[in-house]
Amino acid sequence: MSATEPVRLGRKRPLPSCPNPLFLRWLTELRDEAREKGLKTQYTYQKAISSLNKYPLPLQNAKEAKILQNFGDGICKILDQKLQRYYRENGADAPIHALPEGAPPPGRLNGNNGLAPSRQNEAAGDKKKAGGGGRKKKREYVPQKRSGGYAVLLTLFRHSQIPGSKGFMFKMELQAEAQHLCDKSFTVPDLGSKYTAWSSVSTLIQKNLVIKTHNPARYSLTEEGLALAQRLASADRETTDGQEGEEGGGGVVDLTASDEEEEEKEEEEDRIHPVERVASVSEPRNDVDGVSLCERLQSSQPACRKPSGECLLPGNYEIILCVDFIETTGGSHHRKQELVRELQRNGVSFDIRKLNVGDFLWVAREKVMPVPGQLRAPVGRELVLDYIIERKRMDDLCGSIIDGRFREQKFRLKRCGLRRLIYLVEECGTAASHLSLPESTLQQAIVNTQNRTLICRSRELEGDGGGEEEEKGIPSCSLISFAEFNHGATKNKCQTVREVFARQLMQISGLSGDRAAAILEHYSTPHSLLTAYEQCASEAEREKLLSSIRYGKLRRNLGPALSRTVYQLYCTQGALS
Repeated sequence: MSATEPVRLGRKRPLPSCPNPLFLRWLTELRDEAREKGLKTQYTYQKAISSLNKYPLPLQNAKEAKILQNFGDGICKILDQKLQRYYRENGADAPIHALPEGAPPPGRLNGNNGLAPSRQNEAAGDKKKAGGGGRKKKREYVPQKRSGGYAVLLTLFRHSQIPGSKGFMFKMELQAEAQHLCDKSFTVPDLGSKYTAWSSVSTLIQKNLVIKTHNPARYSLTEEGLALAQRLASADRETTDGQEGEEGGGGVVDLTASDEEEEEKEEEEDRIHPVERVASVSEPRNDVDGVSLCERLQSSQPACRKPSGECLLPGNYEIILCVDFIETTGGSHHRKQELVRELQRNGVSFDIRKLNVGDFLWVAREKVMPVPGQLRAPVGRELVLDYIIERKRMDDLCGSIIDGRFREQKFRLKRCGLRRLIYLVEECGTAASHLSLPESTLQQAIVNTQNRTLICRSRELEGDGGGEEEEKGIPSCSLISFAEFNHGATKNKCQTVREVFARQLMQISGLSGDRAAAILEHYSTPHSLLTAYEQCASEAEREKLLSSIRYGKLRRNLGPALSRTVYQLYCTQGALS
């Protein structure tokens, strides 16, 4: 188009009038009434008005309007009732495709808000009164105290204030540190709900308060989140200053007391929440998704130990034996099915599932009351009890020693978090004489394992079942949920450099776990060990660098032979001498 050519200003095509003005007026009245009452049906009426405005043909009754979008049985019934009343008032021959004389024009879709003209003027006046062209000032998001978002922000802020902190936290450690600041669990949802306190983290990320990076996920505060967390921390500090005197008490409640007032309070709490009862302790709860199992608190117990007052009440939990699915499938199918039949014959409540460590363990499953209106009762939480069993037949024990599973399984058992470890060895005696390893080697492996765990033989039950804590009479233990336990025992999860270095060292013949741990106390990574080798003046000094390191309870020296082997492995080429 040339610059000299005049611009043609077009005229907007006038919208055709609606052929059903009576229905349109009634729908507009219904919508306006619903809007005045604050009902959400106003949006349904507005959609019906839009559909009616687009329909070019006249309607004889409301039933014909069912072919239009957003016209359901309810709207059609209301329009039919109004139509019958209109006929009674104006006669059976009254026109319905034209409005009566003096009637206001029906509302039509006009502008961006779809209001009738009279309503548009009122809405415009309201916007002018509100100021800012109808734009509301956006409220700042501040999480409620002791909520999931509050606990996460406060924990990340406190962690960032620690000198030398890495500036981020992983999910597991963040949940563990933040749990005592939150009233809800970060891992177990409330009854009748599928959300936990951790669900609020997605809101923090959307509000640009927390940033999530890397895999495994790392959580850290943004600048906005840091400013908000500082305000929350200062407000929390002000509220807790006046409560220090109250919180300075013992923090331990004797749950065996038989006070009548305490029993009445317990009954009231049981009626409100029959599954779990939290005793009123002056200190906030520090257990992470766990329950303190208390029978009796001794007066000689130090006051610095502050267990949670929550107990496993009789009748609120059932004990379930969890059996690894490998124990019931594959291999000798007849023998493994015999285990299932034997458990059923003895009336043992058991559940077959995948266990990432061990073959048998017990959980306390919460008994949950059904919720009215739901077909299925909510899933109760499961707390892992403090016993785990690794079962081995003699042939399996022999194979695990040859391929290295024996040491790896024991290592993971020690790190699983449970204190009562049971290593069950079956078919002792003459069965070991036909295996690829001599019987003396297998017996020595059993004895070595017996030093740290309880060894049970299927025909000759023997072993040291008494642990140090049983002798001391400690009456409580901390229990974690099954999901948390199984996730933490994952075999192929991400490992730190220190853990990989330890596994490397343990591949050397004669270098046990205790010896590897002693080396790691001095040199936690291969880089630190290689740096120490570089600082040595001579070859002989490098070979004897680790020989004086002490390990084990007897504090014996590592010795020159192993020290030379480690040096040759990391600093020389060729075969080890």
